[in-house]
This record gives sequence, C-alpha cells and structure tokens, in this order.
Amino acid sequence: MSIIDAIIQGIVQGLTEFLPVSSSGHLAITQHILGVSGEGNLFFNVMLHIGTLVAVVVFYHKLIWKLIKEFFRMIKDIFTGKFSWRNMNYERNLIFMLIIGLLPLFLLFIPIPGTDLKVKDLADIFSESPVLIVTSVSLLVTSALLLIGIICNRRNSQKSFKHLAGGSSENGRESYTVLDAVAVGLMQCAAALFPGLSRSGSTLAVGEMRGINKQKALDYTFVLGIPSIIAAALLEGMDVVKNPDSFDVEVMPVIVGMIVAAAVGYLAIWIFKWFLKTDKMLVFVIYTAVVGITFLVISVIEMQSGVNLFTGARLTTRIFGQLG
Repeated sequence: MSIIDAIIQGIVQGLTEFLPVSSSGHLAITQHILGVSGEGNLFFNVMLHIGTLVAVVVFYHKLIWKLIKEFFRMIKDIFTGKFSWRNMNYERNLIFMLIIGLLPLFLLFIPIPGTDLKVKDLADIFSESPVLIVTSVSLLVTSALLLIGIICNRRNSQKSFKHLAGGSSENGRESYTVLDAVAVGLMQCAAALFPGLSRSGSTLAVGEMRGINKQKALDYTFVLGIPSIIAAALLEGMDVVKNPDSFDVEVMPVIVGMIVAAAVGYLAIWIFKWFLKTDKMLVFVIYTAVVGITFLVISVIEMQSGVNLFTGARLTTRIFGQLG
C-alpha cells in the first residue's frame, strides 16, 4: 500500500466514521475503486479505527471525564443506599442509557442456524462482496432515515413553538428513557451489519424520532460509538492474529493513515454538529441518495459484465455464498 492510498483511506475513514454517510460503506467503495482487498487490509483497518477513536475521545474529553467521575459517585451511592433512579442527573442518566444502548450488540453473536457463522459475520460477507449491491441499498436507507429524522425534528420544534414565542430550535427531551436507548441500540446493531447504513446517521434519526433534543441525540450517538469503535477494533484485531499475512504491511502507510483518520475525524465531528445546529442536514440526505443510486447502477452493470469497472479485474457476484 502506498502513502497516497493510506492518506485516501484515512480521509475516508475519518470523514465517514462520524459524518452520517457510513464509514464501512465508503471504505467498501474506496477499496472497490482502488482494487484493494479488504482481507489484506485487516491490520490497517484496525489502525484506522484507533485513529477515529482518538478523535472522538479528544473531542468529548470533558464529557467523558464527567461520566467517569459520575460513574464512581454512582457506585458509591449504590453501596451506601443513596442511589435513586428517579432523581438521576444528566450524566448519571447518560451512563445507564449508554449501558442499555450497548446491550443489543450481543445479538450480533447469536449463531446463524445451519451455518458455522454468527450474525456479526454477515457484515464481513456484505463488505467483502465483489459487488456493491448491499452497500448501495444501505446508503439509500441511510438517506431515507436522515430525511425522516429531519421531519421529526421539525415536528418537535413546531410543538415547542406553540408555547414559546421566539423559542430556540433546540427542542426535545434531553434525557433518554430505557425504550429510547434500546431503540438506538437495535439500530446500531443494524448499522454494524450493513455497510452503507450509517451508524451515526441512523442512530441520530432514531433519537429524533423518539423526540430527543437533536444535539443531545448526537452527543449520545458519538459517546455510544466509543465502545462500539473499540469493539470493532478488537474484533478486527482478533482476525489479524488469526491471519498473520495481515501484518505484512509497511509501517509508514499505517502511521500516516492513522494520523490522517484522527485529524479528519475530529474535524468531521465539528462539521456534523454545525450542520445539525444550522439545520442543513438535507445535504447528507441528498449525498447518500446520489451515491447510493450511482453505485447501485454501477453494481448492476458489473454483475452483468462480470468485471470491476474501475480496475478491469474479473469478479464473482455471489454475495451469500458463504451461507450455503
């Protein structure tokens, strides 16, 4: 892998991990265009995830530190009998809802009947497919979810304005309920399976559908993403250990890619929050729809010709072959 390839993939990972356009989908598209095998880049993908992890931790370091301190205060209150579910502050509520939101991820480890696979293995099958049908359709679903989120957010704002003349556009609940957290967690599971289904975009949309303040919903989405990114890195790391060939990469491209992913990821978080605050999310609705339609057409052409249109390489079109 060249330095240029590393920079390109670092930019793609950093931007799409946090912007509502799907990092897995764009990495699949980028690697398809570059003709770079996903299996041969396991170690590099782990490093890219670590880069984006650094970005979100640095951006939210104050909130993360508050949550850590509040967690130990909560443990103390539990053991001293002072804990009250009804009287939790924002940080304590967020801690519980983050835990509840992560529980649905265990569904990914359920075995698929009649195979040696687990549900999470479907993500590898879809992302490593030589055609981008699943990725393209998932991008269109992301576009639809973002549009629904915009509509729900405006509806919540209109309800608030009925009673607040000249009120702010920041409307909705600030605290999550158990049902809110479960709904977001289930959507995060779906996003983990389908490349092209944006984790940040889909979980934000679910929060808005549930009536959550859009900025609080976004903060929850990003903080919830920290353990998710760690889990993704660990799972890919296990695959790296099982596949020693994945270590056969040059050090400099890996370092460059990780630094680029961290820097661009930090910028992407800031950009996303600005777009949400200024009600310009329609840009992402249009973008994901255009990319989804474009690669859906390209995928159909490639399936008919049996050739990668970008590299000229022959390809197979089996997506579900590993399930047989």
